[in-house]
Amino acid sequence: MRPQLVVMVKEPLPGRVKTRLGRDLGMTASAWWFRHQVAALLRRIESPKWETVLAVAPDHAGMQSRVWPEHLPRIAQGGGDLGDRMARVFRSAAPGPVCIIGADIPGITKDRISEAFQALGNHDATFGPAPDGGYWLVGMKRVGPVPSGLFEGVRWSSEHALADSKATMKDLRIGHVATLRDVDTVADLKALKHLSR
Repeated sequence: MRPQLVVMVKEPLPGRVKTRLGRDLGMTASAWWFRHQVAALLRRIESPKWETVLAVAPDHAGMQSRVWPEHLPRIAQGGGDLGDRMARVFRSAAPGPVCIIGADIPGITKDRISEAFQALGNHDATFGPAPDGGYWLVGMKRVGPVPSGLFEGVRWSSEHALADSKATMKDLRIGHVATLRDVDTVADLKALKHLSR
C-alpha cells in the first residue's frame, strides 16, 4: 500500500472559503485565489510515491464538483469541526501512513511531503508547523489504533492549535518538519511575495 496524502478542500464559492482574506480582497477575489492556489498545489504535489486523495466539503457538492481534477479519488469530510473531520480521515483511511494537508499553503512541494513521510519512519506522528501556532500538515504512521480523543478540545484558528493537537496524541513519538505559512489575510499574501523575492 502506498502512503496516502489527503488534501482538505472546500468548494471555492464566494463567502464560503477564505472569508478573512475576502474581507480585504472581496469574497469573489478570495474564492478565485483559493481555486487557483489549489489547482497549482495539486499539480505540484502529485507523485507516484503516494496516493493523493481529496477530502471534500460540503460532502455532496464536493463529491459532484467539476472544479477538482477528476482523476483524483475523493472522500467526503463529513460533519463536525476540523478535528472531527481529520480524525475521521485517520480512522477510515486504508492501512499505512497518512498525511493531511491544508490547501491554502503555497509553499508545499513534493520535497516537503517526502520529508513528512520520511519523518514517520521513526515517529508515530509528525507536524508541519505554521508561524501562527497552527500547522499545515499532520501525519500519522498508524501502526496501532488512532488515539480515541484525537483532536478533541483543540482551539482551532488560534496560536494554541498545534500544542493542543499534540496534547491529544498521548504516548506517541512526534516529529516536526519545515514551518510553512498559510494564507488567511492580505498580510500573509504580502509576506509570501516578500519571501519569494
